[in-house]
Amino acid sequence: MGQPTLILASASPRRRELIARLGVTPAAVNPADIDETPRKGELPRDYAKRMAREKAEAAASNDGHVLAGDTVVAAGRRILPKAEDEATARKCLELLSGRRHRVLSAIALRAPDGTIRERLSETVVMFKRLSAQEIDAYLASGEWEGKAGGYAIQGIAEGLISRIQGSHSGVVGLPLYETRALLKAAGFALA
Repeated sequence: MGQPTLILASASPRRRELIARLGVTPAAVNPADIDETPRKGELPRDYAKRMAREKAEAAASNDGHVLAGDTVVAAGRRILPKAEDEATARKCLELLSGRRHRVLSAIALRAPDGTIRERLSETVVMFKRLSAQEIDAYLASGEWEGKAGGYAIQGIAEGLISRIQGSHSGVVGLPLYETRALLKAAGFALA
């Protein structure tokens, strides 16, 4: 029997680049369009896992396995938004400046029969204390646009991060160790 078919439930070019590192090319990309509003009192870990599951279900297909993911930046129990404007990005960076935060990257793999396998990666990230000039320069780069917590670790922001404990690929948007384990368990042939 051949390699199972994989459908990626994400339009993120970063997720496509990361999945390619495992030697897997999705047969299709089917972004899930769901309401991503956190529920009242929902904790970051639960929110990330729910989002990944709901995206996998929304993109469900009888033609293959659906891989969905969600990355959440959390300061304590607070879920930071995806920065859609400069003011939001600035607030996020000011909050994260000089402190640790968690990045939770959940993935869900839905089989054609409806079975869902899930994994969660938790990474601790520490920003240096950011000066107003550093925040202004980062905002001017535009790199923050649409990014959870207002930053992209795979770019300029990496030079502002003093420490990371956990999965770098998870912070980018797809934890490769956990993704590899899910795909292997589902019968994908990986190196």
